[in-house]
Amino acid sequence: MSLVADVHADHGATFTDRGGREVVADYGRPDSAARAVRNGVGVIEMGYGVVVVEGDDRVAFVDNAVTNRVPEEDGEGCYALLLDPQGAIETELFVYNAGERLLLFTPPDRAGPLLDDWEEKIFIDDVQLRDASADFGVFGVHGPTSTEKIASVLNGAGSPEPELTFVRGRMDDVGVTVIAGDGPTGEEGYEVVCAAEEAERVFDTLLTRGLNAAPFGYATWETLTAEAGTPLFGTELRGRLPNVAGARAAVDFEKGCFVGQEVVSKVENRGRPSQRLVGLRPDERPEAGAAVFDGDASVGEVTRGVESPSLGAPIALAYLEFDGDVTDLTVRVDGDEVAAERVDLPFVDGSARSLRLPTYPEATE
Repeated sequence: MSLVADVHADHGATFTDRGGREVVADYGRPDSAARAVRNGVGVIEMGYGVVVVEGDDRVAFVDNAVTNRVPEEDGEGCYALLLDPQGAIETELFVYNAGERLLLFTPPDRAGPLLDDWEEKIFIDDVQLRDASADFGVFGVHGPTSTEKIASVLNGAGSPEPELTFVRGRMDDVGVTVIAGDGPTGEEGYEVVCAAEEAERVFDTLLTRGLNAAPFGYATWETLTAEAGTPLFGTELRGRLPNVAGARAAVDFEKGCFVGQEVVSKVENRGRPSQRLVGLRPDERPEAGAAVFDGDASVGEVTRGVESPSLGAPIALAYLEFDGDVTDLTVRVDGDEVAAERVDLPFVDGSARSLRLPTYPEATE
C-alpha cells in the first residue's frame, strides 16, 4: 500500500490499485494537476517493485538477462527490458548501480515473478536476491521548475545529470538518493528515493519546503505520459516486441546474448517492423482496445486514449500496421467511427523530451 496514505487522504486523494499496490488515482482535479506540472512542478508517489541484487557476480548476472548494458560504476543506471524466448516484453526495469548492490525498479506486480525466475537460474554465481519493495519510498518530481525544486531542498549534492544517474544527499536531515529522470512526462524530472520509514517526512519536504509543488496521482501520470508520447509497461509494452514498441532506448543491439535476442535482432535486421506505435488526434476520445480503420480496412488498435488538458482535445496512442501512407483514418468510439489524424510524437513539447519516445530504423531496401 501507499507509504503515506494518510497524508494523501488529507490532500483529498482517491486511491486505485496498480499491480497489487495501492496508489493515488487523483486529488479530485487531475486536469488541473496536469497543468500544474506543465507550468511548474508536481510530486507523485511512485508504485514500484524493488529488487536488490548483491554478490560479486551481480553485474554480470543481471547483464546476461536484460536487453541493455548494466552500468559498472556507482551512481549510474540504465533502462532495460526482460524478454521471453519469442522476444516479447515480460518486464521493464530500471537498473541502478549502488556500489555493493544493484537496485532494480520494476512494475509492482513484476518483482515477485522476476525473483522466482532468477532464483532458479543461480548455479555457481555469487549472487543474492531479495524483494525490497517495502523498504523504500520513491517520489517522482516533474515539471519545468523541478531542477529548482530539487536544488531548494537537497543538501550535500547538486542535481544529478545526465539521465538515470544519481547522487546521494539529505533533505530536512533525511538521507535520500536523487535520480535524474529520462523525461517520461515530457518535462524535466527526478525521482527521490528514501527509507520507507522516512517517506512521510520526505513527501512533506517535497510538497511544502523550498519551492512549493503540487501533488498528483496516476490519472494525471497517464495523461502527462500520453502527451509526451511515452509508452507505459501496462498499456503499450507488455507482450510486444521491443522493435514494434519502438523501445530502442532499452536495447543494446551490440551486447552479448539475452533471452529473446535472436528474435529481436532478426526483426531489427529487416528494418522497420510491420507495426509501429503512433499518435492519433481523434475527434472523440477512444477507449483502450478501440479498432482503428483506414477506409474499410482494420489497421490497428488504440492502447490509450485521454483528454489532453494541454491541447484541450482528445489524443490517443495506437499500434498501426505500417505500410507508408494512411489516408482515411477513423477510430471506433461507442460503436461509431470517428475521424482521426495520425501525428508525430510527442503531442506536447515540454521542458524535456522523453528518452522512451518510440523510434524506428529507416526502412531497408
